[in-house]
Amino acid sequence: MKQYFVYIMASTKNGTLYIGSTSDLPGRITQHQQGFIEGFTKKYNVKTLVYFEEIGDAYAMVSRERQLKKWNRDWKIRLIEKTNVEWNDLDIGQSGYPPTRV
Repeated sequence: MKQYFVYIMASTKNGTLYIGSTSDLPGRITQHQQGFIEGFTKKYNVKTLVYFEEIGDAYAMVSRERQLKKWNRDWKIRLIEKTNVEWNDLDIGQSGYPPTRV
């Protein structure tokens, strides 16, 4: 079964935020961290995975990403800090996929 993810990355704690979605979270995070993706994350040095959700299907993934992007900054920060108070870089694991999170 294919996995889909919505994720939030940050430059630092309470820093610049980026919201994205993918079906390959470890691969996408590696692309961001190594600067392979031109654009916002590279320009603003956004490399820390601070939050992610596993989503049931591609349509729901896109819908959730759009929803989160419309949220105000305080809501996004509360969402992150609900499970990651210190804004630690989340371990996406050696197995290739992170544990399920919501």
